[in-house]
Amino acid sequence: MAEERKYPVGIQTFSEVIREGYVYVDKTNLVWKLAHYSKYIFLSRPRRFGKSLLASTLASYFRGEQALFQGLKMAALEQDWIQYPVIHLDLSGAKHMPPELVRVELERIIKPYETLYGRDESEQTPGMRFSGVVQRACEKTGRPVAIIIDEYDSPLLDVLHEEEDLKTRREVMQEFYQRLKMLDPYIKFCFITGITKFSQLSIFSTINNLTNVTMDSAFSGICGITEQELATVLGTDIARLAEVCGLTYEEMHLKLKTRYDGYHFTENSDEIYNPFSLLRAFHQREIVNYWFESGTPTFLIQQLRHYHTDIMSVDRLEVPASAFDQPTENMADALPLLYQSGYLTIKGYDRETELYTLAIPNQEVRIGYTQGLLPAYTGLKSADTQTGFALKFWRALKNHDLDLALREMQAYLAGIPYVEGFKKKLEEATTKEGFYEYTLYLIFSMLNVYVRTQVKCAGGRADIVVHMPDTTYVLELKINGTARDALNQINSKNYALPYKTEDRRVIKAGVSFSLDSRSISDWMIAE
Repeated sequence: MAEERKYPVGIQTFSEVIREGYVYVDKTNLVWKLAHYSKYIFLSRPRRFGKSLLASTLASYFRGEQALFQGLKMAALEQDWIQYPVIHLDLSGAKHMPPELVRVELERIIKPYETLYGRDESEQTPGMRFSGVVQRACEKTGRPVAIIIDEYDSPLLDVLHEEEDLKTRREVMQEFYQRLKMLDPYIKFCFITGITKFSQLSIFSTINNLTNVTMDSAFSGICGITEQELATVLGTDIARLAEVCGLTYEEMHLKLKTRYDGYHFTENSDEIYNPFSLLRAFHQREIVNYWFESGTPTFLIQQLRHYHTDIMSVDRLEVPASAFDQPTENMADALPLLYQSGYLTIKGYDRETELYTLAIPNQEVRIGYTQGLLPAYTGLKSADTQTGFALKFWRALKNHDLDLALREMQAYLAGIPYVEGFKKKLEEATTKEGFYEYTLYLIFSMLNVYVRTQVKCAGGRADIVVHMPDTTYVLELKINGTARDALNQINSKNYALPYKTEDRRVIKAGVSFSLDSRSISDWMIAE
C-alpha cells in the first residue's frame, strides 16, 4: 500500500510545511521572481487562497533559510542567500475589533520585534513603534529590512458602511501604514496582501511606486493550484480519491474541476483551483463545499443589501476593468467586492471592446453563494433546501421530467411554514412574480443549474431560462393568471425561438402561483 500523504490543510507556515513533509506545490520560482520584481508589492486574492503561505515563504527566503529550499525551484535561482532582518506582521487578529483594540493588536504584533531590536519609550503610537523597530533592525544588522504585511485590510472589512467606525479605524491604520514611505532608506522589500484595495489608506496614497500585481499575468498562478500542477504534483492524489469513491481517474478529475476549478485572475491566465478546498478534499477523501463551511460571510450579505444588488444579474457580466478593480471605499455597487472576494472571477476578455466577462467560478461557489443568500433574499431557511427535495428535483430535471420537477417544487414550497421572514420578503417584493423569480433562481443555482432570468429576446423577456446539458427549459410565471396564459405568452412572443437552433431539447412551461397557498397552483408544459 502506498505511503499516506500529509496535506497542509490550514497550515500557513512554509517552514512547517517543508520540515514536516507535507505535500507542497512548488511555486518558489514565482516567489523568487516576485522578490526581485519591485521593491513595494501589493497582491489581492480571495480568502483561503494561500496568501499567508506565500507571505511566509517570502519571509523564509529573505531570512536566508537556504536549507528549506533544497530540492525546490528556488535553489537553482538564488546564489547568494543573504540574511536580511524580516518583520512579518499578520493583521488577521484585528478582525471585528473596536478601534481602541485595533491599536492594542498592532502593538501586540510589534512587541516581539521590539524584544529583538529594542524599543524607545518615546515611541507612543503603533506607527512610531513600527518605524522604530524597522530603523533599529537595519542599524543593528547592517542590512535593510524585508517587511511583509498579511491581511492588511482585516480591521476594516466588517465596517465598510459604518461611517464613523470606519473613519476611526482607518485613522489608526493610516498612522501605522504612512510610516512605510518615511522608512524607504531602511527597506529592502515590502510585500502587502489582503482581499480588497483601500485607496484612501496611506499604504496606497503615499507609496507612489507600490506595484499592484493582482492582475499581472506573470503572477496569475502564484496562489492556488493550476491544472498542470494538479496533474503532476497531485496526480496520485486524484487516483487515490477516485479509488475511494469508486470512480475512474478521469471521472474524479472532472468532479474536482467542476467543484473547485474555474478562477482566473487575468484575462489570459490558466484556470486556478481553490487550494484550500482541493487539499481538504484529498485529506478528508470527500468532495464537499469546504470554502463555505462557515456559511457566506456576513459582511458580503451586508454589502449586497447595502447596494440593493440584483443577485440574478451578477452571473456573466460584461464590464470594463474599472468596474471591478477599484478601491473598496469608492464602490458604487457590490461588484468590486464580489470579484475581490472570489464570488466572481474572470471568464473571458474581448480585446476589441476591452470588456471582461465575470461569472461565478465553479460549483462550490455557486452552491455556497446561493445557500447563503436564500434566507437573506427570501426569508426561507437555507436548511430547508438540504432535504430530499433537492435530489428529487435535480433527478427529475435530468430525466427531462419537468412535470415531476414542478410537482416536487409545489410540495416543497407548500410545506414551508409561513414564517415571518418569508411573509415579509413576499410583502416587500416589487412584484410577486419577481419574488418567485428570485426564489426559483436561488434554488436552481443552489443545485448548480445554470439559470437566467428576464432573458431578452425579440418578443420581450422570458421570466426564467434553465440550461441543462441537453435540454433548455423556458418558464413564464403568472400570479393571479393561468398556466395557459403563461404558456400562450411564451408561444406568442417566441421566447423559445432562440434555442431552437441548438442541438438540445427545448421544453416550455407556463407556471401559475397562488398567493393563498404560497406555492405553484398549476402548470402547462409543451415542446
